[in-house]
Amino acid sequence: MESSVVLASWMVLGLVMATSTTQVEAARAFFVFGDSLVDNGNNNYLATTARADSPPYGIDTPSRRPTGRFSNGKNIPDFISDALGSEPTLPYLSPELRGDRLLVGANFASAGIGILNDTGIQFINIIRMFRQFQYFEEYQSRLADLVGYDKAQRIVSDALVLITVGGNDFVNNYFLVPFSARSRQFNLPDYVRYLIYEYRKLLMRLHDLGARRVLVTGTGPLGCVPAELAMRSPSGRCAPDLQQAAGLFNPQLVEMINGLNSEYGANIFIAANTQQQTSDFIGNPGAFGFTTSKIACCGQGPYNGLGLCTVLSNLCPNRDAYAFWDPFHPSERANGIIVNMILSGSTNYMSPMNLSTLLALDSNTRT
Repeated sequence: MESSVVLASWMVLGLVMATSTTQVEAARAFFVFGDSLVDNGNNNYLATTARADSPPYGIDTPSRRPTGRFSNGKNIPDFISDALGSEPTLPYLSPELRGDRLLVGANFASAGIGILNDTGIQFINIIRMFRQFQYFEEYQSRLADLVGYDKAQRIVSDALVLITVGGNDFVNNYFLVPFSARSRQFNLPDYVRYLIYEYRKLLMRLHDLGARRVLVTGTGPLGCVPAELAMRSPSGRCAPDLQQAAGLFNPQLVEMINGLNSEYGANIFIAANTQQQTSDFIGNPGAFGFTTSKIACCGQGPYNGLGLCTVLSNLCPNRDAYAFWDPFHPSERANGIIVNMILSGSTNYMSPMNLSTLLALDSNTRT
């Protein structure tokens, strides 16, 4: 399904994973927006094909059952919750999100969506970005009913926000079919500029809704995921058109974020250079303890990159040896490495600072 693949790369200390991501401060609320890379199960409640609610998804969770995450276990938000010292965020559509569980935050993400409203139309019933923000407003009203308006506003302004979106605007829109509507409307550089313009509006809307600490991930090297290798590259070389798209998009995203921070006069937004992170990882998987970064653990066809991950798919016995769980999404172990880089990566990967530094500055400000 999605290919806004976000992997990060770095030193083998990233092998620290599921339960060992360093806690950086006391728990704060955490809100998540975006696509399947960060969806904790909202699509389970929707009539859509963009779901991860069947085995073998979730095979490495304690229950060994699917949770709606596009992973064999934890996803990126789960590891960030570990770092915050918090329980995982519930999907906003979950009936369990009520009472004190609202204080933890919420996950509004929905597999298949993009920056643009026409991205992922084949999935029909998904929660597009404008609707995710409407749900965030609704959440804030529910929170105010629980703790009062002033405290609710403080919880939101002190919270960490993650937004991961953009990859689907290429793989499930511009490059979805030959001569797609968007590819006829725009050449690739103009399309990227249009996406950045629209993404800027999304980030400004988040600010208007009270977000003051926002982690923004770019796309990974889109042409290198198993799905794109299977469809576009029999030789196993990363697909050049999608690589060009990522190479245009990510630097402009960082530039746009830096401009917004200058306008607001504060480091509201933090950019994760996920293309650089993932390129390290894909180029030398052995350095990170993987046996392969080309073949998905679960799938079929070349590179296990065709179709969905189902009970009938090929399934690897050792998920930790694979960078990709399914044709588009990183494995649990890869997700843990990604978050370790977000927490502690240098300015080559994180701009203007890594997440641990930001959270430490916040902690010092409050004491």
